[in-house]
Amino acid sequence: MPAFQYTALNDKGRQKRGVLEGDNARQVRKQLRDLSLVPISVEAVTAKEQSIQKKSGLSLKRRISVAELALVTRQLATLVQAGLPLDEALTAVSQQCDKARLKSIVLAIRGGVMEGKSLAESFTDYPHIFDSLYCSMVSAGETSGSLGEVLIRLADYTEKRHAIRQKTQIALLYPTILSFVAIVVVAGLLAFVVPKVVAQFATAGQDLPGATQLLISLSDLVINYWLIALLTAFAATVAIKWGLKKAAFKYSFDKQLLALPAIGKVILGVNTARFSRTLSILTSSGVPLLDALTISGRVLSNVCLKAAVSDAANHVKEGSSLNRALAETGYFPPMMLHMIANGEKSGELDTMLERIADNQDREFEMLVAMALGLFEPLLILTMGGVVLFIVIAILLPIFELNTLVG
Repeated sequence: MPAFQYTALNDKGRQKRGVLEGDNARQVRKQLRDLSLVPISVEAVTAKEQSIQKKSGLSLKRRISVAELALVTRQLATLVQAGLPLDEALTAVSQQCDKARLKSIVLAIRGGVMEGKSLAESFTDYPHIFDSLYCSMVSAGETSGSLGEVLIRLADYTEKRHAIRQKTQIALLYPTILSFVAIVVVAGLLAFVVPKVVAQFATAGQDLPGATQLLISLSDLVINYWLIALLTAFAATVAIKWGLKKAAFKYSFDKQLLALPAIGKVILGVNTARFSRTLSILTSSGVPLLDALTISGRVLSNVCLKAAVSDAANHVKEGSSLNRALAETGYFPPMMLHMIANGEKSGELDTMLERIADNQDREFEMLVAMALGLFEPLLILTMGGVVLFIVIAILLPIFELNTLVG
């Protein structure tokens, strides 16, 4: 039976929200009245989620977290492997959900299964939560009779992705705060401290050194044009975000990112690791290589790499090997290509792809650690150099004045 989200009033006039199953909205309203509740709104979960999906800004805010998705997948895999029927397993998972929205989605999926849909088909009703990779793997698991094993692989993949994202966010937190503090300190010195100190030299009538004049110019720039600078930065950010919605600009932007010395290497490492792991999971789950390549290309964040994988898929379709097709793109690292070639020869492509993903993850963590290890002392040295310049620019007129007096 379909799941419905409801809002109702109890006998004390307080609103109550929840989820009930029923054949239609009228039956759910009757159930609410039998529970001494006055229904205010009753809406099918599937219809509500589809309306959320159409509103792009809202759908991003209402998307369930990766951690929640991994937990639900792990619970469902455990129950399926324990031999529970799929509808009972979904009921048990819904009872474990703390959030009402997630519970309603699981119950709606159960309703689809009870109506005769496959689990993968029920997942496709919520593409903003269960992507093509997820649905394809579940479909392959149902077809091969190894749904439990496939769900465990999905849970592992989702948890690893969540762990890498958390590590990256935590690693970037300290340098971001440090950069913000450095900018605020320098701007504060130029806006409030320097004008008061330099004002003392104006009455002396002496020629100021070049460093001091430059400092005064920078101070005036910060005081007089800080609002224009903020508005310009905001306008540039909005313009870039708007431009990234255009396919041509997005492709050009992502291609330039890949060409950057350090940033490009990090982006390439993250995407190749994601591509390898996704392709490994799909091929080991029984998904045909061409379909696996197409789905793996969709999980990449860089449009230029997506296009490269799409070209590689066309070459594979024409009879080329995966190793040669990826090598022709010019983006994938040699070690990855050699390991893929070895996997194709030995018939253990999925195992090799998993090793490639693990290797790329390690390289990514090393790159991030190395970049942060270099960035922090460089930022401190830069900050010290700026403060030293300010101090010297202030002291030079004082030294010259003392020399003249002497």
